[in-house]
Amino acid sequence: MTVLGVISDTHGLLRPEVVEALRGVDRILHGGDVGAPEILKELETIAPVTAVRGNVDGGAWSRQLPLGEVIEVDGISIYMLHILEKLDLKPEAAGLRAVVYGHSHVPKIEEKNGVLYFNPGSAGPRRFKLPVTVGKLIVENDALRSEIIELSVAR
Repeated sequence: MTVLGVISDTHGLLRPEVVEALRGVDRILHGGDVGAPEILKELETIAPVTAVRGNVDGGAWSRQLPLGEVIEVDGISIYMLHILEKLDLKPEAAGLRAVVYGHSHVPKIEEKNGVLYFNPGSAGPRRFKLPVTVGKLIVENDALRSEIIELSVAR
C-alpha cells in the first residue's frame, strides 16, 4: 500500500495542521500555487514531493516546476496540473487512472469514464467560507481510494 498526501493552493502558507495531516505519507503531490520555494522544502522533510506550477507561482524558483506531470505509483498513472480546464488530453485514452488538480480551492472527488478527478481543495489562506483541506490517495492492489481531510484551523 502506498499513501499519497495531496495538497494544493498553499499560497506561501504551510500550516502546522497540514504538516500533521500529511505526516506518515509515502509521497506528497502538490497541485500548484505553492507560493514560495520554502513550502516545498518543508514538505520534503515529510516525504518526497512532486509539484506542478500554478498560475500564481512566479519567479526563477517556480520555472523548475512543470505545468503538467505524469507520475506512476505502483503501476497506476496519475496526471497532475493546476487548472483542470487546461487539461489537453483524454486521461482515459492515455491510460491515466487519476487527475490531480487545484486552483478552485474547492475540494472535489469525481469519477468520469473510469478516471478519478481529485482536487484536495486549498491548504493555504482561507478564501471566502471554503474549508481548509488536504487529501490522500491510497494505492493498494491496483485500486485507488481517495479522501478529503478537513482541517480545524482558526483562520
